Amino acid sequence: MIRYHNITKDDMLNGDGLRTVLWTAGCEHHCPGCQNPVTWDINGGLEFDAAAKEELFGYLKKPYISGITLSGGDPLLKCRRDEMTELVKEIRQRFPDKTIWMYTGYKWNDVKSLPVIKMLDVLVDGRFVQEKKDTTLSWRGSTNQHVIDVQRSLALGKMVLHCE
Repeated sequence: MIRYHNITKDDMLNGDGLRTVLWTAGCEHHCPGCQNPVTWDINGGLEFDAAAKEELFGYLKKPYISGITLSGGDPLLKCRRDEMTELVKEIRQRFPDKTIWMYTGYKWNDVKSLPVIKMLDVLVDGRFVQEKKDTTLSWRGSTNQHVIDVQRSLALGKMVLHCE
């Protein structure tokens, strides 16, 4: 079962346009300087139950919302990948015109073949590295991270950056 800490509506910091963000619980990376260490606990937060899903979908129904961003914690936490894949599949089916962004501490080459990745529009990959922190970057915290156009990357067989 997915666990989460918060659902943010009308977010402008975690992807293109006005977005809804699901902040998942559980992260194995424990990056020094992480902006969300409260989300590391795999048993933290709340159960993502039917009521939480309806709240999330209620925000996504709004025509001015560009899409959803899945962050955390790490939405690709190994023990919850199947559940996350099912959630993303349902979002893609119910809201085909909304974009789906995901943040993960895993690297593109390690996750690009996962079924869930094929349903994403943008993936921000890589651990946050405090020594490479750069507050001028869009949608990422450190220079080692990539903002990846997933569909173009999969089609071309190589990493293509979003807005490139």
